[in-house]
Amino acid sequence: MSLTADDVNKIAYLARLGIDTQDTESYAKDLSGMLDLVAQMGTINTDNVAPMAHPLDQAQRLRTDQVSEINQREAFQAIAPQVEANLYLVPKVIE
Repeated sequence: MSLTADDVNKIAYLARLGIDTQDTESYAKDLSGMLDLVAQMGTINTDNVAPMAHPLDQAQRLRTDQVSEINQREAFQAIAPQVEANLYLVPKVIE
């Protein structure tokens, strides 16, 4: 796909970008190259390629999902200023 300088001006207008008129031809050439690359990538057969969550094949370091601390609800609610139905009561902030 080849873009013209007029196409670049329309895109710049829609994106609310101010570009110099002497640069529109180079922008048109660069954007056309990018669109050609995307079109070229769209023709590649990816049937046997597994989808990746990240472009770099790295494993996410995650910890195991297990409880590591004991429940101290009663101890914290015992020292709280106001508690009702196992909930902490706080002063109203917005009137």
